[in-house]
Amino acid sequence: MQLKHLWTPWRMDYIGGKRKRERKDSCIFCQAAGQPDDDLTSHVIARSTHTFVMLNRYPYTYGHTMIIPYDHVASAEDLSGKTLTDLMQAANGVMRVLRAIAAPSGFNLGANIGEAAGAGIASHFHFHVVPRWAGDANFMVTVGGTQTMADTLPNAARKMRQQWERLKLQPGE
Repeated sequence: MQLKHLWTPWRMDYIGGKRKRERKDSCIFCQAAGQPDDDLTSHVIARSTHTFVMLNRYPYTYGHTMIIPYDHVASAEDLSGKTLTDLMQAANGVMRVLRAIAAPSGFNLGANIGEAAGAGIASHFHFHVVPRWAGDANFMVTVGGTQTMADTLPNAARKMRQQWERLKLQPGE
């Protein structure tokens, strides 16, 4: 039997282009930044003085995380040194958390700056941490163009948040 369809409903808004291009006054990152009481719903893992850590709503792999500065700027070159330091310390924390709960073989770290570079939200700089496993780019991704996810975003966020607290990580400090 050949697998023809894999149910991944969380990708539909992204695939269908229903996501609106964000303006500063409606930026989903700015909304999440300003609503710490809603961290569970928005899958925020941790917060610091200059950045916060949040699961990607349209993940490439399990635990695909973003570190987002509170400053609404389009490029890393517009961020202060303190914010950049905080961002990289948060990225290290994300890797520690993911190593503990999911044992990835490696990570892709980076940012897409500008729409032409693939930034889905080009007006608000954000930095990706994508865990990788040997063989994770299998036929589903390379031929089928479909990602498989082993867990839901709420479960992944809960596990990451708990591990962040167990490790006593403090981004930016």
